[in-house]
Amino acid sequence: MHHPAIRIAVLHFSHETVTFLNNDTTLDDFIYPGSPAKGEALLGAYPKSYMGGFVKMAREFDGVELTGIESPLWPKTGIGSGWVTEQAFETFVGRMIAGIRAEAAFDGVYLCVHGAMAVRGVPRPEAELARRVREAVGPKVFIAATFDLHGNEDEAFLQHADMAFAVKYFPHYDEYLQGERAARILVRAIRGDYKPTHVTLRVPVISPTVLQWTGASPWMDLVQRALTWEAREPDTYVNIFFGFPFADVPDVGMTVQVLTNGNPELAERVGRDISSAIWRVREALLKSTKIHSIAAGVALAKQAVASGATPVVLADHSDRSGSATWLLREIIAQDVANTLIATIADAGVTAKLKAGGAKEGDSFDMEVGGLADESAGQPVRIRGTILKAVEGYGQFWVCIGFGRNNVLILSTYLVQVMEPFSLKALGLDIASFEVMAIKSRVHFRRGFDDNGFAKTILLVEPEQPFLGTTRLEGLPYENVDLTQFYPYGSPAFPV
Repeated sequence: MHHPAIRIAVLHFSHETVTFLNNDTTLDDFIYPGSPAKGEALLGAYPKSYMGGFVKMAREFDGVELTGIESPLWPKTGIGSGWVTEQAFETFVGRMIAGIRAEAAFDGVYLCVHGAMAVRGVPRPEAELARRVREAVGPKVFIAATFDLHGNEDEAFLQHADMAFAVKYFPHYDEYLQGERAARILVRAIRGDYKPTHVTLRVPVISPTVLQWTGASPWMDLVQRALTWEAREPDTYVNIFFGFPFADVPDVGMTVQVLTNGNPELAERVGRDISSAIWRVREALLKSTKIHSIAAGVALAKQAVASGATPVVLADHSDRSGSATWLLREIIAQDVANTLIATIADAGVTAKLKAGGAKEGDSFDMEVGGLADESAGQPVRIRGTILKAVEGYGQFWVCIGFGRNNVLILSTYLVQVMEPFSLKALGLDIASFEVMAIKSRVHFRRGFDDNGFAKTILLVEPEQPFLGTTRLEGLPYENVDLTQFYPYGSPAFPV
């Protein structure tokens, strides 16, 4: 059967914003070699993620033409930066809308977003992007989007867009799959084969991201429940947004979205089932992961080394700037050996070393880290030898050997080391370390836990309720009233 050609505009605008960090995410942070991107450069930007899945699937249909509209890629600061400035948002969204209007009419639009971007002066940036796209393309064009499960999304987004597909796993193993779904359903909707009907339900539960690991129950059970509904009811898609509490925005907390093919009753039934299930296990959700103080975690790591349960991962989930030195300081204080610290972010020190032509074999004696904000702590003096100094991924990396076979990696920005083997690129012998101290919440499970690599895993955070804390009541919220959410208030939820 021959179908008329279908034209789809593709846009990208993603950030997971920690609004309590004091460095804004500026226009300049989104501009670097390769970003912004348009045309094939945009379509090929993230081949293993949402974009890759969307492009591959869309192109499996005959007569589908994709147009990459100029869009910023992830900012070079990664997720180690605060509020996106209104200038950055307005500049890029303005250029995107102009880009859409400059082209011939589109049948569909794909928005590759994250869901937890926070913009000064724009309370719901993804919904606002969808609203402006809708204004530009008119009421008949279908708009589909993909999201991270840490999206802070209420009903506003789907008032303007037609469909959303969020990942179900944390770590986010299914980004490519959700991109494929978005493409398939978007093309079907354009051809009249899918009539997007949806329901959005907010569940008043707020939780720190480190507790949201889907490898543990009951998070795992919620994922399974969503998958079961999708298996039972063809053309039904379930999004469970776990939410991102480190963005001080009005739509934090948990949200359930259900999409069906023209069946509002089914959408309602599935939505009620999933949201009631969340509410029933709300207490257990917040007890699913054990968090230690830094001193206790390091002491447990030493015990694990003594008993041979190595390698040990010490994951400081709370460090949002990348500059925090609490764990490094404690490793030195408790005299732990054969330890890799990856990484301490220090733009000043890395710039100085780069300018001074730092190289392998040079001696090193400097204060590193700290001071980015209160939660980063004080700098720590390290004396040792430079093992490696190299440029890569837009950063300058320096490996320093110190103490009893310890290695510290300095980076320019926050780095979440998600799997140990990526460190081989720095010439490190992964097998020589008994302890690996990293800055990560859950993403590291991908390469340290799910594959059986680490024998001991310890999650730590400082005793003070700092930026990435599990003690959300310690955060200076201005746009969020914690008493509206379990476990801080007694919100009612109609089950």
